[in-house]
Amino acid sequence: MPSFELSEEHQVLSDTVREFAEEVVAPVAAQHDAEHSFPYKVVEQMAEMGLFGLPFPEEYGGMGGDYFALALALEQLARVDQSVAITLEAGVSLGAMPIYRFGTEEQKQRWLPPLASGTALAGFGLTESEAGSDAGGTKTTARLEDGQWVINGSKEFITNSGTDITSLVTVTAVTGTTENPDGSVRKHISTIIVPSGTPGFTVEKAYNKVGWNASDTHPLALADVRVPQENLLGAEGRGFANFLQILDEGRIAIAALATGAAQGCVDEALRYANERMAFGTTIGSNQSISFKIARMQTRAHNARLAYYDAAARMLAGKPFKTQAAMAKLVAGEAAMDNARDATQVFGGYGFINEFPVARHYRDSKILEIGEGTTEVQLMLIARELGL
Repeated sequence: MPSFELSEEHQVLSDTVREFAEEVVAPVAAQHDAEHSFPYKVVEQMAEMGLFGLPFPEEYGGMGGDYFALALALEQLARVDQSVAITLEAGVSLGAMPIYRFGTEEQKQRWLPPLASGTALAGFGLTESEAGSDAGGTKTTARLEDGQWVINGSKEFITNSGTDITSLVTVTAVTGTTENPDGSVRKHISTIIVPSGTPGFTVEKAYNKVGWNASDTHPLALADVRVPQENLLGAEGRGFANFLQILDEGRIAIAALATGAAQGCVDEALRYANERMAFGTTIGSNQSISFKIARMQTRAHNARLAYYDAAARMLAGKPFKTQAAMAKLVAGEAAMDNARDATQVFGGYGFINEFPVARHYRDSKILEIGEGTTEVQLMLIARELGL
């Protein structure tokens, strides 16, 4: 029978990151959230632990682990601070992983070591004002001119794009078109590495977000940005297909993050229910509260099983696209539902931002939107069913 028990190595990693999250991340999470400040010192310590290099080979500065190790770390971090967790998730699965999966050996040797060490961050510039779930709506263009790509366009909601340690953003751009037999036009979408500080590449003012306030997120503008022809990442015209592969993997990571958020809400609600007195007894002794927390724990457990299964399939070389979509769907909804229920358990205190459940309430909604909306996951699952 299949077992979902962690190996000794994975269990040690999970316990280590949990301890780090509780002792280092949690005490400063509320302050960074309130100040909308990026947690550089926390990220530096995460880098020293090797978290940014977990799934990469040692030859590129990584830890020689696997994608499941990354997922376990994300779950433990997200229990106490989703902003820190998404900084790691986006830095690895969206920032560094495309270079590892599709880069030339020269590109890997140049860009991966600092990303895997956590001394640098990278972003992935896919989303535009009219191109998110419909990536085919990309309007950013890139043309070859004298051995350089000349890029023009804009990007929205790009994580890790404007920190002091951001080294590059990989952007999707239309590099050509083909007319189909029916007269419609098919865009050739490619991915191109744009180093930070390149002339014409502007990181615009950070968003004032509802949640994930300690995560770095900006719109980007590209005006006649010129980078060498060899900055093309992967084959020309394969950028969209390659990114879909990255998203499939990333959904496992996001599901792990969402599972951590769901479990964090359980932890907080359970602690409060055992402390808060009302009508001469703890509120946890009331069936309405105990049943609510029992449902919360069940959601977190189911979400964990879903992402464990998807990760196991991925690492075994089996198809996992649908399982990743289901994990992302289940975990994202679990995080949002648990955040709502935990806030209810806390009553008025759940509406005060200094309490972790209030932060989870604001943070969790994006888990039903980012890296593939709930509706996109349902579409993928339905498609697999032949609908």
